[in-house]
Amino acid sequence: MSNSIYRAVFSSVPGSELMFGRYVLTDKKKDETHEQHELRTWQEKIHNADGHCFIQPFALKNALESAGKWLSMKIPGEGKKTFTDRFRKGVLVVDRMMLGAKDGSPIKVKQVESRSLFVPSDGKRGGSRRVFRIFPTISEWSTEILIHVMDGKIDESVLRDHLECVGSFVGFGSMRVENGGINGRFSVDSLEVVSS
Repeated sequence: MSNSIYRAVFSSVPGSELMFGRYVLTDKKKDETHEQHELRTWQEKIHNADGHCFIQPFALKNALESAGKWLSMKIPGEGKKTFTDRFRKGVLVVDRMMLGAKDGSPIKVKQVESRSLFVPSDGKRGGSRRVFRIFPTISEWSTEILIHVMDGKIDESVLRDHLECVGSFVGFGSMRVENGGINGRFSVDSLEVVSS
C-alpha cells in the first residue's frame, strides 16, 4: 500500500464567489420575523475557527468523489471502473482549508460580505415557496491543503486531473457549480508531493 501526502494550493477564479450556507442553530427570538432572524444570525453560517474562515475538509473529499463520477476516467487494467470508489476509500483530507486573501493574510468573519437573495425555502431548485436568505460571501480567496493518498493507483497526474475537475465543475459552498450555480470555482495553483 502506498501513502503519499500532497500539498495543493487553490485560489478563486473571477466571477465565482464562495458562499457559506451552514445551518444556524440559534433559535428565533419571540416575535422575531424570519427576516430579522436572518439579519441577526447570518454570520453564523460561516465555518470559522477563532474568527478565521475555513472550508470543511469533507467538502474536498466529497468533491473528489463527485469529480470521479463527472470525469469517468477509467482505471488502467480495470476495465470500465472509474476512480470514484478509490477516492472514497483511498484518500483522506483531515485538515480545515483555512481561507486567505490573495496576499496571504487570513480572511476573518468580520471581512465577509453579506449577500441577500430570494431563494426556495427548501433549498431545491424550482421550489414554489421562496424566502429571503442572507449568504455570507467571499469574492476572492486562496487556501492550501494536505491530501493523504493511500491508493497507489491515484498518482499525481490522476489527482491533479480530479482537482482541476473539482475547481471547474464541482466547486465549494452554496450555489456551487455542481448544483447548477456559478459559485465556488477555483484554479489549482500548485500540487506537490511533500511525503511518500
